[in-house]
Amino acid sequence: MGREDEEEEEEEEEEYQQERETDDDDDESSASEEEEESESEEKWRKHYSSRHRILLVGEGDFSFSVSLATHFGSARNMVATSLDSQEKICSKYSNAIANVRELEERGCLVLYGVDAKTMSQHYFLSTQRFDRIVYNFPHVGFLFREDSYCQIQLNKRLVKGFLRNAKLLLKKEGGQIHISHKEGHPYNKWDLVKKAHKIGGLVLTQSVPFCKDDYPGYDNKRAHGTLSDASFHLGDCTTYMFSLA
Repeated sequence: MGREDEEEEEEEEEEYQQERETDDDDDESSASEEEEESESEEKWRKHYSSRHRILLVGEGDFSFSVSLATHFGSARNMVATSLDSQEKICSKYSNAIANVRELEERGCLVLYGVDAKTMSQHYFLSTQRFDRIVYNFPHVGFLFREDSYCQIQLNKRLVKGFLRNAKLLLKKEGGQIHISHKEGHPYNKWDLVKKAHKIGGLVLTQSVPFCKDDYPGYDNKRAHGTLSDASFHLGDCTTYMFSLA
């Protein structure tokens, strides 16, 4: 093979490599454009929009957050929090780490060690304001019998602390605090609406039935004790929606 033939082959190889790189760049650009287009299109899952800035409080295995993120196609508009540490949720829930990984890959900020009763003082959350602040089935844990006076009082304090802090993190225009809660005895003794009125500055704007099937993939967890990864019976449930007065 002559010198000219070798040079010609080298030139052809360079041209081939340049074409491959151009194709790869086009593919990456196309994927990025599709992702941006998906995020620019507003999507709703019940009361929640992909354009809402959403704070999720007291997440168990983060499956509710994942349900929203999957439907939205992104989680960049979401902050999901847990009272537990990352190590603790790993030991309590079989799917928690996989769910957290998926959320983070979709752009969600996941925070651990966030207490609903003091979250307005959190170093990051205190700088933010949200369109929706969501706490599904708040509960302090099974310290006493569910219908005992002590257990009810502890849960009432949790709800009161959450509402007081959530109010400070809510956007003034159109912001809403959502609490999903079981109905009937003893849960009606928690007096959610009265607690909001006593705090001041909050009004109940709407209460609607909560249906787990509206959030595919959501798995409500007991969160406490040896059966922390087990689901609990929901029965009749309501989502209470509060806004600033």
